Amino acid sequence: MDIAGYLREKKEIIDSALEQYFPKDADFPSSLRQAIRHSLFAGGKRIRPILAIATFDAAGGKGNSVLPFACALEMIHTYSLIHDDLPAIDDDDFRRGKPTCHKVFGEAVAILAGDALLTEAFQLMTHGANFHGIVCGEKGVLDVVNRVAQAAGISGMVGGQVIDIESEGKEVDLATLQYIHTHKTGAMIRVSVQAGARLGGAEPEAFKAFTRYGERIGLAFQIADDVLDVEGHPELLGKDVGSDQEKKKATYPALMGMEESKKRARELMELAIETLTPFNEEAEPLRAIARFIVARDY
Repeated sequence: MDIAGYLREKKEIIDSALEQYFPKDADFPSSLRQAIRHSLFAGGKRIRPILAIATFDAAGGKGNSVLPFACALEMIHTYSLIHDDLPAIDDDDFRRGKPTCHKVFGEAVAILAGDALLTEAFQLMTHGANFHGIVCGEKGVLDVVNRVAQAAGISGMVGGQVIDIESEGKEVDLATLQYIHTHKTGAMIRVSVQAGARLGGAEPEAFKAFTRYGERIGLAFQIADDVLDVEGHPELLGKDVGSDQEKKKATYPALMGMEESKKRARELMELAIETLTPFNEEAEPLRAIARFIVARDY
């Protein structure tokens, strides 16, 4: 399939929905609005919300009931990037080809912009007006929100970020590295797939298969990111390369070497695609996304 065209089409849908769900200008201070928009509409691949939509479709979901949840996932992802870029964490100057939020609006407003996006995401997912057409019902929505909270919090992304910070400059074993990657990045990718599956009405066995797919591409995604930080092109990535090495971060290339890292990413991609064997052409976008994640150059 034309994965570039598919990603472009879905990104346009998500961007349009984000504009619709984004609070109106008069609802909050203009400096906060500008800071949020600076990061939320900076370009991004929208992989997490696209995964939610693709899995929703593969599970048999109909209509656009997944969109508010897909947009919420992107809000959470953007909040994490704003906070990651702060001087106290990764101290990055550029993100998606633009100066990072704190470079433009200051650290205080950047922190609050991230806080606002995180809380707005949960407001969006739990807004009753967005429940129309959801086949899994309110109980299913509650399950999705709970899973997203776990993936974004102590047991997921935030926990992984802490271990990532604490591991800088230290020698780590493979188990620690895998913990960082599966929590800091993988948890939100996995839950994006799970959200789409649950909202699309996936049966228990199908849900398990989608979950395994999400786990595998989540780890593959971060390994590919590690590789790109060494071999990527700044103009395509929209940020400087080599920062992981400079900060002595725990990465797959640092621990296993470039070729072994690439091999592991390909293996995970193949395993992810294998989990989709029970599904027919409705899961083809998910297969194509798995290949894109490993082969991408940005």
